[in-house]
Amino acid sequence: MHVVITGGSGFVGQALTHLLTQKGHQVTILTRLPNQKRTSESINYLEWLSADNQPEKELKDVDAMVNLAGEPIGSGRWTQSKKEAILNSRLTATKEVIRILGHLNPKPKVLVNASGVSYYGMSDFKTFNETSKSDANDFLAKVVKRWEKEGALAKELGVRTVFARFGIILGQEGALPRMVLPYKLGIGGPIGGGMQWISWVHIQDVVEMVYFAMIKPDVEGPLNVTSPNPIRMSSFGQSIAKVLRRPHWLRVPGLALKVAFGEMSQVILKGQRVLPQKALYHNYSFQFPDVKSALSDILG
Repeated sequence: MHVVITGGSGFVGQALTHLLTQKGHQVTILTRLPNQKRTSESINYLEWLSADNQPEKELKDVDAMVNLAGEPIGSGRWTQSKKEAILNSRLTATKEVIRILGHLNPKPKVLVNASGVSYYGMSDFKTFNETSKSDANDFLAKVVKRWEKEGALAKELGVRTVFARFGIILGQEGALPRMVLPYKLGIGGPIGGGMQWISWVHIQDVVEMVYFAMIKPDVEGPLNVTSPNPIRMSSFGQSIAKVLRRPHWLRVPGLALKVAFGEMSQVILKGQRVLPQKALYHNYSFQFPDVKSALSDILG
């Protein structure tokens, strides 16, 4: 397959590129800085999102597109300008993906568009799957809904569209290193009330599920990219402590996080229990279904 990826230099993008090339596929990465990248036999870089740029003229025989582009959510306090960057970066990239799709002939069979479980809103007691409706109106829920609405225009072009609703991705990058650091320092413990849900997923399952969505023609619409075993924050912390053989004792008050991170603290202090019903229905086999095996693999 020839797969075009946006956001290919990010945490998920790099892992997905590695998986695809290992499987013998050709990858084209759309980037603002192609001259800073080193092409190879299986990876090519094209410039996009610059004035008068038309990458579609150089894209031939594309089988799938994966849109991962967007300002990182967890990097820095959510100032007004940061929130605008989080939203606008996703909308701008997705609009450009739709424009490119409109010019490709033949068109790719599938677009896998990144999304998030934030779509469902926050709850300590509800369980969500892909059929769940959402009346959430917090910032991240609004971002996801507008993001998916933009991506859905691909369906009007006859392209099968999958919205990969990512949970908390566990790997050497992303949120986990910051969550692990207190335990390495011997001061790890419950965060906030500890009862908030974490719908987590190992990075390897993330990229395998994206690939799964590419090659399974009957998978479309929302796809929860999460483990089948979400866990409470207190249990998650205890699992980190066990794997690292460190204590789990010093509680981090929710107020302290609110003072330190402002509105962004809701990502840590609130959560949702999300199940990957569609992946299980289509017989996806998780490599890391439980948090202990996932953390042991990542943390050694």
